[in-house]
Amino acid sequence: MAALRQAACRSLFRPLKTHNVSRNLFTKASPIRPESPLTAGIYATALVLSTGLFAVYYFDARSALHRYVIMPVLRQTLDAETSHKIAVKVLRSGLGPKDPVTDDEHLMFELWGHRISNPIGLAAGFDKDGEAIDGTVFLPVWVEIGSITPKPQPGNPKPRVFRLPEDNAIINRYGFPSQGHATVLSRVRARLPKFLTGEETKASLRDGSLLAVNLGKNKESPADSIDDFVAGVRTFGPHSDVLVVNVSSPNTPGLRGLQNKVSLEALLTGVTQARDSLPPSYLTSQRPRLVLKIAPDLDQSQIEDIANVIKNTGIDGVIVSNTTIQRPSHLLSASRTENGGLSGLPIKPYTLTALKTLRANLPPHIPIIGCGGISNGEDALEYARAGATMVQVYTSFGYDGVGTCRRIKDQIVETLQKEGTTWAEIVKKSVDEYSLREELPETRDGQGTVNQLIEEAQHLNKLLDELGRKMDSVDHRTVVAAS
Repeated sequence: MAALRQAACRSLFRPLKTHNVSRNLFTKASPIRPESPLTAGIYATALVLSTGLFAVYYFDARSALHRYVIMPVLRQTLDAETSHKIAVKVLRSGLGPKDPVTDDEHLMFELWGHRISNPIGLAAGFDKDGEAIDGTVFLPVWVEIGSITPKPQPGNPKPRVFRLPEDNAIINRYGFPSQGHATVLSRVRARLPKFLTGEETKASLRDGSLLAVNLGKNKESPADSIDDFVAGVRTFGPHSDVLVVNVSSPNTPGLRGLQNKVSLEALLTGVTQARDSLPPSYLTSQRPRLVLKIAPDLDQSQIEDIANVIKNTGIDGVIVSNTTIQRPSHLLSASRTENGGLSGLPIKPYTLTALKTLRANLPPHIPIIGCGGISNGEDALEYARAGATMVQVYTSFGYDGVGTCRRIKDQIVETLQKEGTTWAEIVKKSVDEYSLREELPETRDGQGTVNQLIEEAQHLNKLLDELGRKMDSVDHRTVVAAS
């Protein structure tokens, strides 16, 4: 019996046999059965399809992937400045998303004789050193690089960019970090084709869009000096469609002082003379347009002074506006107390107020570009109805990603189609209604200057006819003498 009990115990505690035997250093692995060709094919096909599907979504700027996946992940994992740099590098690489849709005709308008495909531009501050021009120009219609200073400078100490997500806003105190004129100019030149075909009409190298260069001032330069801006005009004039004179950043000491009437008159006179002295661009056969960028923190009398200077100096347009130093009481974010310029949704009321005041003090032929708190189509249309010819985005581009411009354009088109109108028609109506009406002086007999202009034209025509007859007579005498 004892032997029987021992045998039963050994049987009870003997390990069960199993096919999943653990391996150690001294065990030999059983051979793994190879997968069938059908299974391997299914796995490979799934991988290719999923990769292709991701690529289709990624390279299409319209994809919700950018707004609802990529951008939130970047915000949660990286600080604002690092995210900014990564976005620029991706677009520079040529691997950034593109907008594959042709702009709707409802969006088309004219600016300085150029036919522009849509009214959405990207403000300065995103591509500070012109690294991603060709990767960005397929998203907004106006790409503005800079601000660029003559000499390289690092800008203000970090951290210097702060998200305010609860307020859809950003505060930055970058302070014009710039690689300088020489570096950015070489980069701008490098993108040009080696052999010009003669068909290039814009420095953007893309039909229906414009390349703007935002000119800044070195921190060490004298506060009242205009030399940095004049140097910028001479350096980038031949390679740009538009030059933007930035005197409104709150992060460079003394810069906003150039907005006062006396200083601004000297500055704008200097840059227009520098521009006019340039030969027509070898690229566009034109000289660049000059645009002034102002702050939203100006009072009515300051804006009126600026308008008078603009009218007297030949500036071609105005951007309203840069960031604000004001802090609305309704801001919620913990970063609201940071020093610097506030941009995004909270700035919109300030910008619209400044724009309306300026529009009322400028004639219709000087366009205003609205910038501040534009994140959807209705925001853009609100600016158009206030007298802006086109608009720029910045903060919404940083929050929502590369699809921002297409989304805003689609929303505008939807509204325009419902109202049976176009962007150009809305702009014309508001500009005609709100712009300064310059009354022409009357003559002594009470007749308007239209008759006076007709008389002067007729007199000029007579002088030209007389000059033509004299030239014909001289030519005739020359021919007779030669014979």
